[in-house]
Amino acid sequence: MKKKILMIATGGTIACMATSDGLTPVLNTRDILSLVPNVSDFCEITATQLFNIDSTNMWHPHWEAIAKTIRDNYDLYDGFVILHGTDTMAYTAAALSYLIQNNRKPIVITGSQKPLGTEVTDAKTNLYDSFLYCAYEKASGTQIVFDGKVISGVRAKKTRSRSFNAFSSINFPYIATILDGKVIPYYNQKRRGKVRFFDKLDRSVGLFKLTPGANPATLDFICSTSDAVIIESFGTGGIPDGYGIYEIIAKWKKLGKILVTCTQVENEGSNMTVYKVGKAVKEKYGFLESYDMTLEATFAKLSWILAYEKRPAMVKKLFYKPIADDILYKES
Repeated sequence: MKKKILMIATGGTIACMATSDGLTPVLNTRDILSLVPNVSDFCEITATQLFNIDSTNMWHPHWEAIAKTIRDNYDLYDGFVILHGTDTMAYTAAALSYLIQNNRKPIVITGSQKPLGTEVTDAKTNLYDSFLYCAYEKASGTQIVFDGKVISGVRAKKTRSRSFNAFSSINFPYIATILDGKVIPYYNQKRRGKVRFFDKLDRSVGLFKLTPGANPATLDFICSTSDAVIIESFGTGGIPDGYGIYEIIAKWKKLGKILVTCTQVENEGSNMTVYKVGKAVKEKYGFLESYDMTLEATFAKLSWILAYEKRPAMVKKLFYKPIADDILYKES
C-alpha cells in the first residue's frame, strides 16, 4: 500500500526563480511536484503551501505553524515532507525535533542549493530522495534529507554555502544514505512513549560569540534582553578572564540569567574542565554546557525549555535530558 504523505511547502531556493532582485521563492506546490512525477509510484502526496519565503526570514512563529500543521494532520498521513531553504534549515529541524517528540512518523526536511528550474540542480534528487525516505517503512522522527544523506534533525549543520553536499552530521552518524533509489540504514533511533506535541517556543534566548578582545558591553546588552544567553566559547569551552567578561557574567548570574556555553568548534564538542579558563568560570557561575550538541540544537532546546519552565534547576534538568540523541557526551 502506498504511503500517504503531506508535503508542506515553505519556500526556499527549491521554489525560487530568477528575478531582477535576485532569486525569489515563487513556485507553488503544483509546479514543484510536476518535476518529480515518478514519486507517485510509491506514495500518494497531498500538498499545502504554508509560506513562500526565503529561509533567512524563518523564525519561531513559522516553526510553531509548521508543528501545528503536522499536529492537525498527524492522524491523516504516514509522513511529512517539508520544503525549506537551506540557510536556516538546521534550526528548523532542531526546533521541530523539540516541538514534536517521540515521533513514530517521519518528518523530512529538504531543499536545494540550486533552483528547480536551472539546468544543473540538486532539487529533483533531493525531492525524490525525501519522498523515498519518508515512505521507508522504518523511518521516524525528524531528519534532513540532502545530497543522499539522512541526518538527524538535532545533529545537522549547514557547512557549505554553495556545494550540493551542504549539510554535515555533527558528532553523530548518518541515520541512512540513499543510493540508486534504495535506503541504506545505519542507525535506528529509539522512540519511547507516545508522540508529544508542544505548541510554543520562547524568544528570549540570546547568543554572544566570543572573539579575542570581545567588548563586554555587547554581552551586557544581550543579557539585558534575554532570559538565557549562549556564549559561543573558544575550543573546549574557554572564556577569557580578562577585559571585563567575568564581571558581566557575575552581574547577570546574580540576577538569575541562564548561562550556557557552546563551543565554536564544529566537531568533538566541549569539556570546560580541561583548562582553567573553562573550569573556573563553570564552577563559579554555574554554566550549563552543551558538550557535543550543535549550536542549532542548543538554541532550539533552550527556546523549547523556557517556553514551559523558567526555574534554573528545572531548566538544567531538561537541558541535560537527551531528546532524539541530541546530547550523548556529558562529564561524569
